[in-house]
Amino acid sequence: MAKWVYNFGNGRAEGRVGDKNLLGGKGANLAEMSGLGLPVPPGFTITTEVCTHYYANARVYPDDLTQQVQDALARIGADTGRCFGDPRNPLLVSVRSGARASMPGMMDTVLNLGLNDATVEALAEEAQDRRFAYDSYRRFIQMYSDVVMGLDHEVFEEILEDEKAGLGVEFDTELDAAQWVGLVERYKAKVVEELGQPFPQDPHQQLWGAIGAVFSSWMNHRAITYRRLHNIPEAWGTAVNVQAMVFGNMGDSSATGVAFTRDPSTGERTLYGEFLVNAQGEDVVAGIRTPQNITEDARIAAGSDKPSLQKLMPEAFTEFARTAETLERHYRDMQDLEFTIERGKLWMLQTRSGKRTAKAALRIAVEMAAEGLITREQAVARIDPASLDQLLHPTIDPGAERDVIGVGLPASPGAATGEIVFSSEEAEEAKAAGRKVILVRVETSPEDIHGMHAAEGILTTRGGMTSHAAVVARGMGKPCVSGAGALRVDYKTQTMTALGRSFGRGDVVTIDGASGQVLAGATAMQQPELSGDFAAIMEWADKLRRMRVRANAETPADARTARSFGAEGIGLCRTEHMFFDGDRIVAMREMILADTETGRRAALAKLLPMQRSDFAELFEIMAGLPVTIRLLDPPLHEFLPKTEEEIAEVAAVMDVEAELLRRRTEALHEFNPMLGHRGCRLAVSYPEIAEMQARAIFEAAIEAAAKTGRPVEPEIMVPLVGIMKELEFVKARIDQVAAEVMAETGASISYLTGTMIELPRAAIRAHAIAEVAEFFSFGTNDLTQTTFGISRDDAASFLETYRQKGVIETDPFVSLDIEGVGELVRMAADKGRATRAGIKLGICGEHGGDPASIRFCEEVGLDYVSCSPFRVPIARLAAAQAAIGQT
Repeated sequence: MAKWVYNFGNGRAEGRVGDKNLLGGKGANLAEMSGLGLPVPPGFTITTEVCTHYYANARVYPDDLTQQVQDALARIGADTGRCFGDPRNPLLVSVRSGARASMPGMMDTVLNLGLNDATVEALAEEAQDRRFAYDSYRRFIQMYSDVVMGLDHEVFEEILEDEKAGLGVEFDTELDAAQWVGLVERYKAKVVEELGQPFPQDPHQQLWGAIGAVFSSWMNHRAITYRRLHNIPEAWGTAVNVQAMVFGNMGDSSATGVAFTRDPSTGERTLYGEFLVNAQGEDVVAGIRTPQNITEDARIAAGSDKPSLQKLMPEAFTEFARTAETLERHYRDMQDLEFTIERGKLWMLQTRSGKRTAKAALRIAVEMAAEGLITREQAVARIDPASLDQLLHPTIDPGAERDVIGVGLPASPGAATGEIVFSSEEAEEAKAAGRKVILVRVETSPEDIHGMHAAEGILTTRGGMTSHAAVVARGMGKPCVSGAGALRVDYKTQTMTALGRSFGRGDVVTIDGASGQVLAGATAMQQPELSGDFAAIMEWADKLRRMRVRANAETPADARTARSFGAEGIGLCRTEHMFFDGDRIVAMREMILADTETGRRAALAKLLPMQRSDFAELFEIMAGLPVTIRLLDPPLHEFLPKTEEEIAEVAAVMDVEAELLRRRTEALHEFNPMLGHRGCRLAVSYPEIAEMQARAIFEAAIEAAAKTGRPVEPEIMVPLVGIMKELEFVKARIDQVAAEVMAETGASISYLTGTMIELPRAAIRAHAIAEVAEFFSFGTNDLTQTTFGISRDDAASFLETYRQKGVIETDPFVSLDIEGVGELVRMAADKGRATRAGIKLGICGEHGGDPASIRFCEEVGLDYVSCSPFRVPIARLAAAQAAIGQT
């Protein structure tokens, strides 16, 4: 018989943290904490395999699951001295999700399950607190009706708000027992009114309804969106955790809270978190009540007049601090903890590796290495390379004027400017239209995940440092200011009011996630300094990696940025980008319009000094590092005007007949230019173009070497080669020009000639091409297009549909298609090496900055990757992690 259910609690467990794939992250960690002897309410985990079975069999459970769940319930009952469904001594449980990868708030939870009209009275009698019992019952009705029965929780919130308004009170805690009893009756009546059926009283019916809802929530919209954003496979599924309830809302000696063993924003080694007295877990993250600081130092720093947990419940705090230290040292990572204190007794409800900003991740990794908790290799391995992107973007210039209109909590660092939008749908629409926005909400919920992803930053008027907005924003690396209570947001009028000033949809604001300030208008920004912990991790990574990291760059600004980020050369200089400005485009068009070789050479002579100057500056910036220059690649018609107005304007500037220009444009028009007269085909048809560029490269190399005192060895890349003789023809012209320049200058020039592998035929015939080519650079953008037979520019319309329907796992233009395109890369690399031992191999497509693709490049044994300048640090770290994985 298959085992579908695993028990934990009372110092023992059937699972461990290594069982995360089976038990999910929450279940594995609950089991681990139980095994460590920590105070964990007893419970059981229904495995992720049940989720897989559930969806594979039209939402039908395995036959023997029911009995295993009944046995597990009996075991919880034995551990707690209670019985599930017993009206006199009831066992109440929580039902929570637990995927193997943390997905905070994306799936459903039900608390207080097992309450009904009979058990609520038993709970009241046992607790000697009727108010607490009916407060728990109304929470259960609201949560269960929403999660399981599909009745929006706002329906119940309206009833509650009406009640509080009628009584003239602000907080839920101000309602007495009789008022909660009355509200429960109104809640149940609302269920009948809206759904035509009574609220279920059978605890077993409640339990299976909740289990089904949690499994179903794996496929809700927000969970699907979150998985897409974080590359979590749908096939993983979620586990379900059923656990005995403990209550943080049993009066002033009870509390609930969330905490991190280190500050998730800065990485500082200090207990960081919030709690609420007389509350349940959802109260802390919902932002309805302002949470209190856990430590006294944090309370003082926040200027709060509400007592800290450290002062209010010193014994429970001491035990919690000791438990937090135990868990961090056990897992050797910063932990995100959930806890409840029931009448002075501490219970641990969850631990997991905490989400953190990139800045915090670097500090935590470096300091844990210094503390001896982890090795430097482990420190490098645990940083998400993609998260470094958070550090490579502007923050507010310290000298900038600030028009402060509000202050909230600095929930996620960084700064962002954008137009105000009040809904996630608007944020998505604006991003699609190319506009930058700040998502302004009273509070965010998991349903806002798509809008938070689309926005530059998030601003909420409610919520603490551990609210939904704060946690999700930190995970995304987006600036967030939460709990800006002085601001007033009115969704109906689409306005935000601050200090007597009104801001509407489309008005520009800036948020500073470091200070919590909200500023009117755009504010000057500055680039961050990549030093300290960042520099330490990069230094360690550089010592660990095998592959070199270059940048794709053709402008001096890009080249300097690349060098500042640690690039070890240029892997792709796209020379066509140099021809579109000022006099250059005029000379380029003269060359294209010329009817004879003599005319073309005359126009190219005008371009030669411009190209030479461009290349010389790049060589000087790179100071002896390798620079790969790709000869002209796009079809010539791209340089010609398109519309009648543009043709007339260009004809006037060039002093030629508009009709001549029009005819030449029409003659060069191609139906499928990507597969047309471009790349090496241009160099074969018009060798004078390649000759001019080669001369510019060689003369610039001599000039730069003289200036810097560093030898320059350019790598000349011939694009779009599919036939060995194409490369042989173009290389002969390059070699001829090199000989001429050396004869003219008396200088010796060392250079390599190679090709970009971007056609399937080139990969198949790589052994022949390597007879001529001295290096291969894999142009995986075009290789993906030609292998799949799809246009990168047009594929977006259906690739996302493919991904959603499971046809593909990831966009092949974002992460390399290992099975198809990757096989061509592997084949070409092997064939190239077989012909020319030591042939230099690199990748220069956008995949060169993708960590998953970089792992494949390490596996194949490429010598370097090349990516955009801002992705160089990401590639350096990913290359180190790939090397660690290969050892």
